[in-house]
Amino acid sequence: MTPTTAMEAAPSAPHPSPTTPALDDRITRALVGAAVGDALGGPVEGWTPEQIAERHGGRVTGIVGPWYGEDWRTARPIAPYHKGDGHVTDDTLMTHALIRVYARVRDHLDAYAVADHLVPDLLSPRWIPELEAEALPLQRIFLAEKWIVARLHYGHIDPREAGAGNIVNCGAAMYMAPVGLVNAGDPRAAYAEALEVAAPHQSSYGREAAGVFAAAVAAACRPGATPEAVVDAALALAKDGTRSAIEAVCEVAARHEDFEAALAPLRAAVEPFDTVGPDYRAPSLGARRPSRLHAIEELPVALGMLLVGGGDYRRTVLGSVNYGRDCDSIATMSGAIVGALGDEVPADWAATVAEASRLDLHTPARTLTEVAREVFARDLERRRAHEETFTALAGTR
Repeated sequence: MTPTTAMEAAPSAPHPSPTTPALDDRITRALVGAAVGDALGGPVEGWTPEQIAERHGGRVTGIVGPWYGEDWRTARPIAPYHKGDGHVTDDTLMTHALIRVYARVRDHLDAYAVADHLVPDLLSPRWIPELEAEALPLQRIFLAEKWIVARLHYGHIDPREAGAGNIVNCGAAMYMAPVGLVNAGDPRAAYAEALEVAAPHQSSYGREAAGVFAAAVAAACRPGATPEAVVDAALALAKDGTRSAIEAVCEVAARHEDFEAALAPLRAAVEPFDTVGPDYRAPSLGARRPSRLHAIEELPVALGMLLVGGGDYRRTVLGSVNYGRDCDSIATMSGAIVGALGDEVPADWAATVAEASRLDLHTPARTLTEVAREVFARDLERRRAHEETFTALAGTR
Protein backbone atom coordinates (compact mmCIF):
# COMPACT_ATOMS: atom_id res chain seq x y z
CA MET A 1 0.00 0.00 0.00
CA THR A 2 1.39 3.39 -0.95
CA PRO A 3 -0.04 6.38 0.96
CA THR A 4 -1.76 8.90 -1.25
CA THR A 5 -0.82 12.55 -1.15
CA ALA A 6 -3.07 15.03 0.64
CA MET A 7 -4.35 16.22 -2.74
CA GLU A 8 -5.10 12.70 -3.93
CA ALA A 9 -6.85 11.80 -0.67
CA ALA A 10 -9.07 14.88 -0.59
CA PRO A 11 -12.74 14.32 -1.42
CA SER A 12 -13.85 15.54 -4.81
CA ALA A 13 -17.59 15.85 -4.05
CA PRO A 14 -18.48 18.61 -1.56
CA HIS A 15 -22.06 17.47 -1.00
CA PRO A 16 -23.61 14.04 -0.49
CA SER A 17 -25.47 12.61 -3.47
CA PRO A 18 -28.42 10.20 -3.29
CA THR A 19 -25.91 7.35 -3.26
CA THR A 20 -23.49 9.04 -0.86
CA PRO A 21 -24.60 8.82 2.79
CA ALA A 22 -24.72 12.12 4.64
CA LEU A 23 -23.00 12.83 7.94
CA ASP A 24 -25.85 11.66 10.16
CA ASP A 25 -26.15 8.38 8.24
CA ARG A 26 -22.43 7.70 8.43
CA ILE A 27 -22.25 8.43 12.16
CA THR A 28 -25.27 6.21 12.82
CA ARG A 29 -23.95 3.35 10.71
CA ALA A 30 -20.47 3.63 12.24
CA LEU A 31 -21.69 3.55 15.85
CA VAL A 32 -24.40 0.93 15.33
CA GLY A 33 -21.95 -1.05 13.21
CA ALA A 34 -19.36 -0.96 15.99
CA ALA A 35 -21.86 -2.12 18.62
CA VAL A 36 -23.17 -4.97 16.46
CA GLY A 37 -19.64 -6.10 15.62
CA ASP A 38 -18.83 -6.05 19.33
CA ALA A 39 -21.87 -8.18 20.19
CA LEU A 40 -21.15 -10.66 17.39
CA GLY A 41 -17.53 -11.08 18.47
CA GLY A 42 -18.07 -11.27 22.23
CA PRO A 43 -19.12 -14.93 22.53
CA VAL A 44 -16.15 -16.23 20.50
CA GLU A 45 -13.49 -13.88 21.87
CA GLY A 46 -10.29 -15.61 22.87
CA TRP A 47 -10.69 -18.71 20.69
CA THR A 48 -9.01 -19.72 17.45
CA PRO A 49 -10.77 -19.97 14.07
CA GLU A 50 -10.54 -23.75 14.34
CA GLN A 51 -12.09 -23.81 17.82
CA ILE A 52 -14.86 -21.45 16.70
CA ALA A 53 -15.72 -23.67 13.73
CA GLU A 54 -15.75 -26.79 15.91
CA ARG A 55 -17.94 -25.18 18.59
CA HIS A 56 -20.49 -23.77 16.13
CA GLY A 57 -20.40 -26.45 13.44
CA GLY A 58 -18.86 -24.02 10.96
CA ARG A 59 -18.30 -20.30 10.76
CA VAL A 60 -20.33 -17.85 12.83
CA THR A 61 -22.82 -16.18 10.49
CA GLY A 62 -24.82 -14.12 12.98
CA ILE A 63 -25.60 -13.64 16.64
CA VAL A 64 -24.80 -16.72 18.72
CA GLY A 65 -25.18 -17.77 22.33
CA PRO A 66 -22.55 -18.12 25.08
CA TRP A 67 -19.61 -20.42 24.44
CA TYR A 68 -20.52 -22.55 27.48
CA GLY A 69 -24.28 -22.41 27.00
CA GLU A 70 -26.22 -22.15 30.24
CA ASP A 71 -23.02 -22.48 32.32
CA TRP A 72 -21.84 -18.97 31.47
CA ARG A 73 -22.27 -17.77 35.08
CA THR A 74 -19.70 -20.24 36.44
CA ALA A 75 -17.61 -21.51 33.51
CA ARG A 76 -14.06 -20.23 33.41
CA PRO A 77 -12.53 -18.17 31.85
CA ILE A 78 -15.83 -16.50 30.87
CA ALA A 79 -17.62 -16.19 34.24
CA PRO A 80 -19.38 -14.07 35.39
CA TYR A 81 -20.06 -12.44 32.01
CA HIS A 82 -22.97 -13.35 29.73
CA LYS A 83 -21.10 -13.04 26.45
CA GLY A 84 -23.40 -13.79 23.55
CA ASP A 85 -27.09 -13.58 22.70
CA GLY A 86 -26.57 -10.03 21.40
CA HIS A 87 -24.88 -8.56 24.47
CA VAL A 88 -22.32 -5.82 23.84
CA THR A 89 -19.05 -5.77 25.78
CA ASP A 90 -16.85 -3.10 27.31
CA ASP A 91 -15.93 -1.83 23.82
CA THR A 92 -19.42 -0.41 23.36
CA LEU A 93 -19.78 0.67 26.99
CA MET A 94 -16.61 2.76 26.65
CA THR A 95 -17.65 4.13 23.24
CA HIS A 96 -20.98 5.34 24.60
CA ALA A 97 -19.24 6.79 27.66
CA LEU A 98 -16.96 8.83 25.40
CA ILE A 99 -20.00 10.10 23.47
CA ARG A 100 -21.48 11.31 26.76
CA VAL A 101 -18.25 13.21 27.37
CA TYR A 102 -18.59 14.90 23.97
CA ALA A 103 -22.22 15.71 24.84
CA ARG A 104 -21.06 17.56 27.96
CA VAL A 105 -18.03 19.34 26.49
CA ARG A 106 -19.55 20.15 23.04
CA ASP A 107 -16.05 20.65 21.60
CA HIS A 108 -12.81 18.82 20.91
CA LEU A 109 -11.59 16.73 23.85
CA ASP A 110 -8.27 16.59 25.62
CA ALA A 111 -6.73 14.55 28.43
CA TYR A 112 -8.36 16.78 31.03
CA ALA A 113 -11.80 16.01 29.62
CA VAL A 114 -11.09 12.35 30.37
CA ALA A 115 -10.25 13.22 33.97
CA ASP A 116 -13.14 15.63 34.43
CA HIS A 117 -15.89 13.71 32.64
CA LEU A 118 -15.01 10.15 31.55
CA VAL A 119 -13.79 9.04 34.98
CA PRO A 120 -16.97 10.19 36.80
CA ASP A 121 -19.02 8.44 34.09
CA LEU A 122 -17.24 5.16 34.81
CA LEU A 123 -18.21 5.60 38.46
CA SER A 124 -21.91 6.14 37.71
CA PRO A 125 -24.28 3.11 37.79
CA ARG A 126 -25.54 1.89 34.40
CA TRP A 127 -27.08 -1.24 32.91
CA ILE A 128 -24.28 -3.69 32.10
CA PRO A 129 -25.56 -6.25 29.56
CA GLU A 130 -22.98 -8.94 30.30
CA LEU A 131 -23.72 -8.76 34.04
CA GLU A 132 -27.47 -8.52 33.45
CA ALA A 133 -27.58 -5.96 36.22
CA GLU A 134 -27.08 -2.32 36.98
CA ALA A 135 -23.53 -1.73 38.16
CA LEU A 136 -20.64 0.68 37.87
CA PRO A 137 -18.98 0.43 34.44
CA LEU A 138 -15.77 0.29 36.47
CA GLN A 139 -16.84 -3.18 37.65
CA ARG A 140 -17.05 -4.46 34.06
CA ILE A 141 -14.11 -2.90 32.27
CA PHE A 142 -10.76 -4.66 32.02
CA LEU A 143 -7.85 -3.90 34.35
CA ALA A 144 -6.17 -1.78 31.67
CA GLU A 145 -9.26 0.47 31.63
CA LYS A 146 -9.65 0.46 35.43
CA TRP A 147 -6.19 2.04 35.30
CA ILE A 148 -7.78 5.32 34.15
CA VAL A 149 -9.85 5.55 37.32
CA ALA A 150 -7.04 4.41 39.60
CA ARG A 151 -4.57 6.92 38.19
CA LEU A 152 -6.87 9.91 37.77
CA HIS A 153 -9.51 9.55 40.47
CA TYR A 154 -7.36 8.07 43.21
CA GLY A 155 -3.82 8.96 42.17
CA HIS A 156 -4.45 12.51 40.87
CA ILE A 157 -1.81 11.96 38.19
CA ASP A 158 -1.32 14.58 35.47
CA PRO A 159 -3.89 13.44 32.87
CA ARG A 160 -1.41 13.82 30.02
CA GLU A 161 1.00 11.43 31.71
CA ALA A 162 -1.35 8.96 33.37
CA GLY A 163 -1.18 6.36 30.59
CA ALA A 164 2.53 5.71 31.11
CA GLY A 165 3.10 2.44 32.92
CA ASN A 166 -0.15 0.76 31.92
CA ILE A 167 -0.04 -2.47 29.92
CA VAL A 168 -0.09 -1.72 26.19
CA ASN A 169 -3.17 -3.16 24.53
CA CYS A 170 -6.13 -2.18 22.36
CA GLY A 171 -8.07 -0.67 25.26
CA ALA A 172 -7.74 2.93 24.15
CA ALA A 173 -8.21 2.20 20.46
CA MET A 174 -11.41 0.21 20.89
CA TYR A 175 -13.55 3.24 21.82
CA MET A 176 -12.01 5.98 19.64
CA ALA A 177 -14.57 5.87 16.81
CA PRO A 178 -16.37 8.98 18.20
CA VAL A 179 -13.15 10.99 17.82
CA GLY A 180 -12.96 10.04 14.15
CA LEU A 181 -16.62 10.92 13.64
CA VAL A 182 -16.36 14.35 15.29
CA ASN A 183 -13.44 14.98 12.93
CA ALA A 184 -15.22 13.41 9.95
CA GLY A 185 -13.23 13.86 6.76
CA ASP A 186 -10.08 15.10 8.54
CA PRO A 187 -7.89 12.09 9.46
CA ARG A 188 -4.98 14.22 10.64
CA ALA A 189 -7.14 16.13 13.14
CA ALA A 190 -8.74 12.87 14.33
CA TYR A 191 -5.30 11.32 14.83
CA ALA A 192 -4.05 14.26 16.91
CA GLU A 193 -7.18 14.45 19.06
CA ALA A 194 -7.23 10.70 19.71
CA LEU A 195 -3.59 10.75 20.83
CA GLU A 196 -4.53 13.46 23.36
CA VAL A 197 -7.67 11.64 24.55
CA ALA A 198 -5.74 8.35 24.91
CA ALA A 199 -2.93 9.93 26.92
CA PRO A 200 -4.48 9.16 30.34
CA HIS A 201 -5.07 5.56 29.30
CA GLN A 202 -2.24 4.24 27.14
CA SER A 203 1.31 4.81 25.91
CA SER A 204 3.46 3.46 23.09
CA TYR A 205 1.76 1.47 20.32
CA GLY A 206 -1.53 1.27 22.24
CA ARG A 207 -1.86 5.05 22.12
CA GLU A 208 -0.66 5.10 18.52
CA ALA A 209 -3.35 2.61 17.53
CA ALA A 210 -5.99 4.87 19.08
CA GLY A 211 -4.83 7.73 16.87
CA VAL A 212 -4.66 5.65 13.71
CA PHE A 213 -8.07 4.06 14.27
CA ALA A 214 -9.70 7.46 14.76
CA ALA A 215 -7.97 8.65 11.59
CA ALA A 216 -9.29 5.63 9.66
CA VAL A 217 -12.86 6.38 10.78
CA ALA A 218 -12.47 10.04 9.78
CA ALA A 219 -11.09 9.02 6.38
CA ALA A 220 -13.98 6.61 5.83
CA CYS A 221 -16.41 9.53 6.16
CA ARG A 222 -15.05 11.23 3.04
CA PRO A 223 -17.48 11.14 0.12
CA GLY A 224 -16.31 8.51 -2.33
CA ALA A 225 -13.93 6.89 0.14
CA THR A 226 -12.99 3.25 -0.45
CA PRO A 227 -11.42 0.63 1.83
CA GLU A 228 -8.12 1.19 0.01
CA ALA A 229 -8.30 4.95 0.59
CA VAL A 230 -8.95 4.36 4.31
CA VAL A 231 -5.86 2.15 4.55
CA ASP A 232 -3.80 4.75 2.70
CA ALA A 233 -4.94 7.46 5.12
CA ALA A 234 -3.99 5.23 8.06
CA LEU A 235 -0.55 4.50 6.60
CA ALA A 236 0.06 8.20 5.95
CA LEU A 237 -0.16 8.85 9.71
CA ALA A 238 0.89 5.62 11.42
CA LYS A 239 4.33 5.40 12.99
CA ASP A 240 6.83 2.68 13.83
CA GLY A 241 5.57 -0.89 14.36
CA THR A 242 1.97 0.13 13.90
CA ARG A 243 2.66 1.31 10.36
CA SER A 244 4.73 -1.78 9.57
CA ALA A 245 2.02 -4.11 10.87
CA ILE A 246 -0.75 -2.40 8.88
CA GLU A 247 1.42 -2.50 5.78
CA ALA A 248 2.19 -6.21 6.20
CA VAL A 249 -1.39 -7.25 6.94
CA CYS A 250 -2.98 -5.14 4.22
CA GLU A 251 -0.52 -6.34 1.59
CA VAL A 252 -1.71 -9.87 2.31
CA ALA A 253 -5.39 -8.87 2.62
CA ALA A 254 -5.34 -7.28 -0.84
CA ARG A 255 -4.90 -10.78 -2.32
CA HIS A 256 -8.11 -12.13 -0.79
CA GLU A 257 -11.82 -11.62 -1.31
CA ASP A 258 -13.00 -14.46 0.94
CA PHE A 259 -12.38 -14.18 4.67
CA GLU A 260 -12.13 -17.95 5.13
CA ALA A 261 -9.02 -18.06 2.96
CA ALA A 262 -7.65 -14.92 4.62
CA LEU A 263 -7.86 -16.03 8.28
CA ALA A 264 -4.52 -17.84 8.55
CA PRO A 265 -2.54 -15.51 6.23
CA LEU A 266 -3.65 -12.40 8.15
CA ARG A 267 -2.62 -13.97 11.45
CA ALA A 268 0.76 -14.94 9.99
CA ALA A 269 1.26 -11.39 8.70
CA VAL A 270 0.55 -9.70 12.02
CA GLU A 271 2.28 -12.26 14.23
CA PRO A 272 5.79 -10.71 14.06
CA PHE A 273 4.40 -7.44 15.44
CA ASP A 274 2.09 -8.94 18.07
CA THR A 275 3.51 -9.30 21.58
CA VAL A 276 0.74 -11.51 22.97
CA GLY A 277 1.97 -14.65 21.22
CA PRO A 278 0.22 -17.71 19.79
CA ASP A 279 -1.82 -18.53 22.92
CA TYR A 280 -4.18 -15.60 23.40
CA ARG A 281 -5.16 -16.67 26.92
CA ALA A 282 -1.55 -17.18 28.03
CA PRO A 283 0.40 -14.13 26.80
CA SER A 284 4.16 -14.27 26.48
CA LEU A 285 6.45 -12.63 29.04
CA GLY A 286 7.09 -9.78 26.61
CA ALA A 287 3.41 -9.14 26.03
CA ARG A 288 1.93 -5.67 26.16
CA ARG A 289 5.15 -3.85 26.96
CA PRO A 290 6.02 -0.51 25.32
CA SER A 291 7.91 -0.86 22.05
CA ARG A 292 8.58 1.04 18.85
CA LEU A 293 8.75 -2.22 16.91
CA HIS A 294 5.43 -3.80 17.82
CA ALA A 295 1.72 -3.15 17.32
CA ILE A 296 -1.58 -4.24 18.76
CA GLU A 297 -3.08 -7.04 16.69
CA GLU A 298 -6.63 -5.72 16.47
CA LEU A 299 -6.28 -2.61 14.29
CA PRO A 300 -4.15 -4.08 11.47
CA VAL A 301 -6.46 -7.11 11.26
CA ALA A 302 -9.56 -4.88 11.26
CA LEU A 303 -8.12 -2.91 8.33
CA GLY A 304 -7.16 -6.14 6.61
CA MET A 305 -10.70 -7.48 6.95
CA LEU A 306 -12.00 -4.17 5.60
CA LEU A 307 -10.04 -4.85 2.40
CA VAL A 308 -11.12 -8.49 2.26
CA GLY A 309 -14.75 -7.48 2.75
CA GLY A 310 -14.53 -4.81 0.06
CA GLY A 311 -16.62 -2.34 2.06
CA ASP A 312 -19.45 -4.81 2.69
CA TYR A 313 -20.56 -4.82 6.33
CA ARG A 314 -21.45 -8.50 6.65
CA ARG A 315 -18.30 -9.81 5.00
CA THR A 316 -16.03 -7.40 6.86
CA VAL A 317 -17.47 -8.01 10.32
CA LEU A 318 -17.98 -11.76 9.98
CA GLY A 319 -14.38 -12.08 8.85
CA SER A 320 -13.33 -10.16 11.95
CA VAL A 321 -15.50 -12.31 14.23
CA ASN A 322 -14.31 -15.63 12.85
CA TYR A 323 -10.67 -14.56 13.15
CA GLY A 324 -11.03 -15.22 16.88
CA ARG A 325 -8.56 -14.01 19.50
CA ASP A 326 -9.63 -10.45 20.45
CA CYS A 327 -12.35 -10.57 17.83
CA ASP A 328 -14.92 -8.43 19.64
CA SER A 329 -12.53 -5.48 19.46
CA ILE A 330 -11.49 -6.33 15.90
CA ALA A 331 -15.15 -6.42 14.83
CA THR A 332 -15.88 -3.22 16.78
CA MET A 333 -13.17 -1.42 14.81
CA SER A 334 -13.93 -2.90 11.40
CA GLY A 335 -17.67 -2.40 11.99
CA ALA A 336 -17.14 1.28 12.78
CA ILE A 337 -14.97 1.86 9.70
CA VAL A 338 -17.20 0.03 7.22
CA GLY A 339 -20.23 1.77 8.72
CA ALA A 340 -18.54 5.15 8.29
CA LEU A 341 -17.90 4.22 4.66
CA GLY A 342 -21.67 4.05 4.36
CA ASP A 343 -22.65 0.40 4.22
CA GLU A 344 -25.81 -0.35 6.17
CA VAL A 345 -25.83 -2.60 9.21
CA PRO A 346 -28.30 -5.50 8.94
CA ALA A 347 -31.44 -4.24 10.66
CA ASP A 348 -32.24 -7.58 12.31
CA TRP A 349 -28.80 -7.74 13.92
CA ALA A 350 -29.07 -4.16 15.18
CA ALA A 351 -32.55 -4.75 16.59
CA THR A 352 -31.49 -7.93 18.39
CA VAL A 353 -28.43 -6.28 19.91
CA ALA A 354 -30.40 -3.24 21.07
CA GLU A 355 -33.09 -5.39 22.69
CA ALA A 356 -30.73 -7.92 24.26
CA SER A 357 -28.35 -5.27 25.59
CA ARG A 358 -31.19 -2.93 26.67
CA LEU A 359 -29.41 -0.14 24.82
CA ASP A 360 -30.66 2.61 22.55
CA LEU A 361 -28.15 2.40 19.71
CA HIS A 362 -29.50 5.39 17.78
CA THR A 363 -29.72 8.19 20.34
CA PRO A 364 -25.92 8.25 20.93
CA ALA A 365 -25.50 8.62 17.15
CA ARG A 366 -27.93 11.53 17.01
CA THR A 367 -26.18 13.16 19.95
CA LEU A 368 -22.75 12.79 18.37
CA THR A 369 -24.02 14.17 15.06
CA GLU A 370 -25.25 17.31 16.84
CA VAL A 371 -21.91 17.68 18.60
CA ALA A 372 -19.95 17.14 15.37
CA ARG A 373 -21.88 19.94 13.66
CA GLU A 374 -21.33 22.27 16.61
CA VAL A 375 -17.61 21.47 16.74
CA PHE A 376 -17.27 22.08 13.00
CA ALA A 377 -18.95 25.50 13.39
CA ARG A 378 -16.52 26.37 16.19
CA ASP A 379 -13.58 25.15 14.11
CA LEU A 380 -14.73 27.34 11.23
CA GLU A 381 -14.89 30.41 13.48
CA ARG A 382 -11.46 29.65 14.92
CA ARG A 383 -9.98 29.10 11.48
CA ARG A 384 -11.38 32.37 10.16
CA ALA A 385 -10.08 34.24 13.20
CA HIS A 386 -6.65 32.71 12.64
CA GLU A 387 -6.71 33.64 8.94
CA GLU A 388 -7.52 37.24 9.80
CA THR A 389 -4.78 37.37 12.42
CA PHE A 390 -2.18 35.76 10.19
CA THR A 391 -3.11 38.02 7.29
CA ALA A 392 -2.68 41.07 9.50
CA LEU A 393 0.68 39.81 10.71
CA ALA A 394 2.06 38.60 7.39
CA GLY A 395 0.45 41.14 5.11
CA THR A 396 -0.83 38.44 2.76
CA ARG A 397 -4.22 37.65 1.26
